[in-house]
Amino acid sequence: MTPAEGTSAAASDPPGKSAFAAPRFEPGARVLVLDDWPERRGPCHIRTPHYLRGRTGTVQRLLGCFASPEDLAFGRPASRRALYHVLFEQQPIWNEGHCGDELLVEIFEHWLEPIEATKKAI
Repeated sequence: MTPAEGTSAAASDPPGKSAFAAPRFEPGARVLVLDDWPERRGPCHIRTPHYLRGRTGTVQRLLGCFASPEDLAFGRPASRRALYHVLFEQQPIWNEGHCGDELLVEIFEHWLEPIEATKKAI
């Protein structure tokens, strides 16, 4: 069995997150990127950009299911994870740009949480 064919949950999963089941988010869903850091929980390989942690975005589409790069980085069997295109407003992230400037990023589902429609973007 290759690492990409494994089914174990990643040691680098965010707390409370487990291996892939079925995609959780539809296009248009508002999501929060988990604010997690290796310094808070020990050695791990986090593949989510630090500048997006704790930010809200909008799911654009499901890209498919892929082996967890966080497991592959340590040579462990890797569970398959849903990967999404998530769209963010640029101005709140880097405090620059123009109204309407956006950033499209690929983020694995286990780093996303649903947010209520009434919650304001960070």
